[in-house]
Amino acid sequence: MKRAKTVFFLFLFSLWLLRGERFAFAHGEAAGLSGEWEPVSAGPVTTWTAPLCGKGKLVAQPFMFFNRTRGAFNANGRYDSLPAGDSKYQFQEQLFLQYGLSDLLEIDAQSTYTQNYIKQGGVKAHSRGFGDSYLFLRYCALEEEPWFAHMALVSQLKLPTGKYQKADPDKLGTDLTGAASGGGSYDLGIGLNLTKKHKPFVFHADALYNFPRERKVDGTKTEYGRYLNYDFGMEYFFAGNFNLMLEYNGFTQTDKSRDGERIPSSDISSLIIAPGIGWSNEVIQALISYQRALTGTNTDANDSVACTFVYTF
Repeated sequence: MKRAKTVFFLFLFSLWLLRGERFAFAHGEAAGLSGEWEPVSAGPVTTWTAPLCGKGKLVAQPFMFFNRTRGAFNANGRYDSLPAGDSKYQFQEQLFLQYGLSDLLEIDAQSTYTQNYIKQGGVKAHSRGFGDSYLFLRYCALEEEPWFAHMALVSQLKLPTGKYQKADPDKLGTDLTGAASGGGSYDLGIGLNLTKKHKPFVFHADALYNFPRERKVDGTKTEYGRYLNYDFGMEYFFAGNFNLMLEYNGFTQTDKSRDGERIPSSDISSLIIAPGIGWSNEVIQALISYQRALTGTNTDANDSVACTFVYTF
């Protein structure tokens, strides 16, 4: 029910973004309209920003995450903390690249390198390796207007470059670096990105629906459930090139199947809140954020610190 309310809220907010801000027009606040105010920032950590990078531009954005697992949410959504003396944490480095094929079309790519650490029952394990990679194609469907948000259509292809099978028992699962939502699967996805400015705020929302493909995992035909990523981000800009950021990141996935049989209670979901602070100028934009998992099912409960910066060539 909580997930349904969150998705419904995101849908209503998206409609509000598309409709525009009536209040600004009623009071003649032209400074809040598209083209009158163009703030620069790194954007939220996870939520997409709808404007494209521009024809012939190459944008590089590295991300660094430190994730500490404090416990897990079980199949019923109940939180259980890690046993005393156990620990689990992760360092993750990501590189996100954008290149403008035209002013209306861009291609993006993302790669991930992960280092996993775990201590369980007095036994320690550590593994490192590449995670899954992603390719995106984004098209500007609508530029921001007084009554409309900036809208971009996005398609995604996930490449299973992370390890997803033949786990080493001595590694306690740390050597599996592929996505838990579909390890080994080539996932196709379609979605929508929205951005709307109203000085001193910028609002962002996105949704991306994904279709995993069947794949053999440890010799068993496995089909992961379809899943939805949905995000909402807000930025507040104030003096000194600083801005505050707040975002909500949601994920929900249906049950997976093995050899054609659905596995009950294998669905995955999570809801994360992330405040942050950024500093930007025309050359470089930077952001540091704290992420905390609020609710979920069949997933780790993480506290994370994320930092990123953007540089345009």
